[in-house]
Amino acid sequence: MTSSIWLFAGLSLLGVFISSISQVMLKKSALKQHDTVAKEYLNPAVIGAYVLFVAATLLSVLAYKGIPLSMGAILDATGYIYVTIFGVTIFHEKLNARKLIALALILAGIVVYSFGLG
Repeated sequence: MTSSIWLFAGLSLLGVFISSISQVMLKKSALKQHDTVAKEYLNPAVIGAYVLFVAATLLSVLAYKGIPLSMGAILDATGYIYVTIFGVTIFHEKLNARKLIALALILAGIVVYSFGLG
């Protein structure tokens, strides 16, 4: 891969990571009790999460200018890994065998694609 593809792939991964952070922010806000419906949707965490979603979308648009569409789909799959790590570390969710197998398959797909076998 050329150096420009690495740059655009990095932008894509950054966008996916930022998107995963915004999902955590939305979940943390959803777990809190709010006095009104307006406060539920118009609080700093929710607004900040949506600002991050816009930033992640802009990064994705920019990244797709320099990476193949097939690579973008593979890089987007890393979001499942980030969200799982955040779920376990921040929300103390449990990993079961099905989740571990699913993560292993996602990682295997990324590795296979990375070595040009996909």
